[in-house]
Amino acid sequence: MALVDVIKPCLDSISQISDHIEDAILYLDAGCTESFKFLGAFPLLLELGVRAVCSLENMCSLDMVVDWNSNFDPAKKIVVITSRLLSDAHRYILRCLSAHQGVGSCTILTSISEIAHSAYPDSPLGPDAFHEYQSLLVQDYEEIVKKCETKSRWPEDGIFQENLNLEDEGWSQLTSSEVDNPHLVASSIRRDSYEDNPIGRTGDVGKDLVVSVYHFPMIFCPLSPRVFVLPSEGSVAEAYLSAKHEDSLSSGLPPLSTGLPSDGDDVPPGATLTAHFIYHLATKMDLKLEIFSLGDLSKTVGKILTDMSSLYDVGRRKRSAGLLLIDRTLDLLTPCCHGDSLVDRMFSSLPRRERKTSFTHMKGSQTQPTGPANLQRAPLDVEIPVAEFLSGEDSMGDNFRLLESVEAFLCGWDSNNPASQIVDLINLSTKIHEGKSLHSEFELLSGSFVSAENFRGTPYLEAILDRRTKDGSILVRKWLQETLRRENITVNVKTRPGFASKVELQPMIKALAKSQSSLLRNKGIIQLAAAMLCALDESHCVRWDAFISAEKMLSVSAEDTSQSLAAQIGDIINKSALRGSHGEKNGKMGHSKGLLSFEDALLLTITGYILAGENFPTSGSGCPFSWQEEHFLKEAIVDAVLENPAIAKLKFLHGLTEELETNFNKIKLEESKEESSNQLQIDDFDDEQWGSWGDEDADNNNKEQVYGDMQLKLELRDRVDNLFKLLHKLSSLRSRNIPLREGALAFESSFNSDPHTSKGLIYKLLTRILGKYDVPGLEYHSSTVGRLFKSGFGRFGLGQAKPSLADQNIILIFVIGGINGLEVREAQEALSESGRPDIELILGGTTLLTPDDMVDLLLGKCSYI
Repeated sequence: MALVDVIKPCLDSISQISDHIEDAILYLDAGCTESFKFLGAFPLLLELGVRAVCSLENMCSLDMVVDWNSNFDPAKKIVVITSRLLSDAHRYILRCLSAHQGVGSCTILTSISEIAHSAYPDSPLGPDAFHEYQSLLVQDYEEIVKKCETKSRWPEDGIFQENLNLEDEGWSQLTSSEVDNPHLVASSIRRDSYEDNPIGRTGDVGKDLVVSVYHFPMIFCPLSPRVFVLPSEGSVAEAYLSAKHEDSLSSGLPPLSTGLPSDGDDVPPGATLTAHFIYHLATKMDLKLEIFSLGDLSKTVGKILTDMSSLYDVGRRKRSAGLLLIDRTLDLLTPCCHGDSLVDRMFSSLPRRERKTSFTHMKGSQTQPTGPANLQRAPLDVEIPVAEFLSGEDSMGDNFRLLESVEAFLCGWDSNNPASQIVDLINLSTKIHEGKSLHSEFELLSGSFVSAENFRGTPYLEAILDRRTKDGSILVRKWLQETLRRENITVNVKTRPGFASKVELQPMIKALAKSQSSLLRNKGIIQLAAAMLCALDESHCVRWDAFISAEKMLSVSAEDTSQSLAAQIGDIINKSALRGSHGEKNGKMGHSKGLLSFEDALLLTITGYILAGENFPTSGSGCPFSWQEEHFLKEAIVDAVLENPAIAKLKFLHGLTEELETNFNKIKLEESKEESSNQLQIDDFDDEQWGSWGDEDADNNNKEQVYGDMQLKLELRDRVDNLFKLLHKLSSLRSRNIPLREGALAFESSFNSDPHTSKGLIYKLLTRILGKYDVPGLEYHSSTVGRLFKSGFGRFGLGQAKPSLADQNIILIFVIGGINGLEVREAQEALSESGRPDIELILGGTTLLTPDDMVDLLLGKCSYI
């Protein structure tokens, strides 16, 4: 029987819509673009006859003339694939149709099902969502066409915004910032431009437009054939997971598990959309799920999944699989720490693509939001700086032809009129031979991760997901060496055992990229090697290692006394304040070698409080330290904030930016005055310097200044008190989370003899489950057949034994709130140690979490601090 693979059903789903996308202009929103990049789906789209793939958010009228498949007839079809609710994507779809009024067919494929649309609290669509949206889209489109015909011209910016002000239907109009965006304003091309180049224009503009809406569920980002997360700008990942209440930490994390799951009215939209996504994923993969959950929100999702199961699934031939749903809040320590994972280092160090939408869920004018604003997660699509490792004076000549090809492609090569292109290439050649920097040209060469790229059948990402940093770097170096041998390229580089260094790998990368054909054939390993070198660069590596060292010290102190741990946390905060003051004096706030920023210190403070809650008994307030110890920590944070006004972007300091900067500048001015006065000699004093003695105005100014400083410090202390309320929640995770309190991790000590090598929750759960031990708090949700036996046939003695997750050959673990690379490696370790090679493990999560993401979740805009 074939092994489970989440990539294959995704590609099969794209092939199944070939009739829709053939000979069409395909628009993808940001979430779908992110998903298709990881999937490596763009070559498949070309094979299926797509004319062009364009960005839905950055739509341009000239998209219609881009043609991959050399079809000179005007395009008559537009296909939109979106990972959002139809209400969120509506304004972009409408703008797309308004810009390309010559099309007669528009097909919309959304990853959110009809039932999920109707269940979403702020969606204006009902159970027949797709049919309703077809009618609404056609109606709104016809209104815009009528206005255009009335004004006898293409709508200008102001008119276009007015046309999209569809308040009657609950849709949101375009914001002013988007109308001012030059990429979006391209849709406002005037009528005379179309008369000069009437592509896509017909006599009956807007007449007989056929709109079709279908469900396309397979939109997610596979990191490997068995590991996936959801796209960052899709509705499922952006929907909030908990509303603000006593047991909530952040809208992007499940609430603490109190043993009382949400009822039907209080189910957060993130739980509903997650349940529907998992259900349709299992359907596409022909899996029949036995559902288990750990945590309150996971139980809610499990109940929704159970209710979605129908009697039609009973007789179908599907492979049985076990689904384990886990709340992220049951283990916040693992994603906060800097573990030994090459993938985590890569995603933490590589720059991310900028978000294409500034505000995610567009509320209608008739409905008020029933929960907090949706999340703005960091995009998963990284930008691998391939150019950085190809540029250099010694590579100018070698890469000249490569640059020529890139320049020609960007200029739009015209085989019928190459004269203009020759001029461009001559100019490029002149720049190169004049010795100018190639950095700007090489910035055209940047890569991103693709899970389908492989070396002799071994996917790159899948192989390094299971590797530690050292092992992963050695493996990448081995792949480079074998690739050079296969290409018959000789590179005079001496390799040494241990970590692969930049001196070793950069010549190999340059040799493989020397020719265009070699670059195209081996772009996967070139991009991966460049990403690894960026992650292991000194500027990133020193900070990561400093985190590891600090976390080890906190772990050791947590094994000792609370006084020792509090002293370590205070020392970290004070050092970060010292780094900030040095940065201000030097006029730069970049990362200094071996020194951590104030935000880094706060992350370590969070880690310290979680460790304190696990090792020291907490009082009723949840504080693991004495009053004196915590007062010392509060004062350290207050002093750090006063010395670093640039950190006021954190949520608990929101609104104090100007006051902190004014106070900081005033302190610096006073220090400079004191320094200048100290340089004066005693002989320089005369009677005139006592002229201000007894000046009442000066005394009043000093009093006002003292009062202002005191008021700022009082306000700042109130803000810091709110921060420590969050820290108290984090320190009481074990006592407030019912599954942890009831002993689900009572076996921890047997695996945790070395505090520096402690494992995360997923490892511990898998080890216990595969060892067939009970896990308190783990709930089983009866399948359809189980409910039948329980409700009816059980009366006649035909009861059904409760299944075990270890009895399944396929196990799907989904962490609601996100996963990180370290947990992927630890899950594979647990599976290997169990001696069960027959089990196929799939690991998924809401998003891929880095420690910086945890700072944003717990202290950023989406936190409940």
